[in-house]
Amino acid sequence: MEKRLRKKLKGGKFKDVPVVRSKTMAAIRGKNNRTTELCFRMAIVRSGIKGWVTNFKDLPGKPDFFFRKKGIAVFIDGCFWHGCPKCGHYPKTRSSFWKAKILRNKERDKSNRRKLRRKGIKVVSVWEHSLKDPKQLNLKINMLKTLLKT
Repeated sequence: MEKRLRKKLKGGKFKDVPVVRSKTMAAIRGKNNRTTELCFRMAIVRSGIKGWVTNFKDLPGKPDFFFRKKGIAVFIDGCFWHGCPKCGHYPKTRSSFWKAKILRNKERDKSNRRKLRRKGIKVVSVWEHSLKDPKQLNLKINMLKTLLKT
């Protein structure tokens, strides 16, 4: 568990969590959200956009898509994990943990994007819910095309 998250919890840890549950949750490692990233990937392929790499590890935040030649980083943000103002929420169980976790994710996102902008990289954020709406997805694709032309 992250240091900052421990500071937000009373005593630095959860209370009354069964050992089996704790070990199960500790073993979970996120890799990427295949459904949201795949949806966006298919949309950019269908629109004919080229020149991107996925999960570029040499930049802060490891952008989901990075256009090297144009210096554009694209992040596909899950509404729950990144605290979407439209449809994000905090679960009712273990709410102090989840609130701290999601707020920390938002802080980290903001910091990483600031670092990228300082390097001269343009940052595009796409919320998960916008991938489900063809109009919103089309707007993001068109915005990306415009940025790639400049």
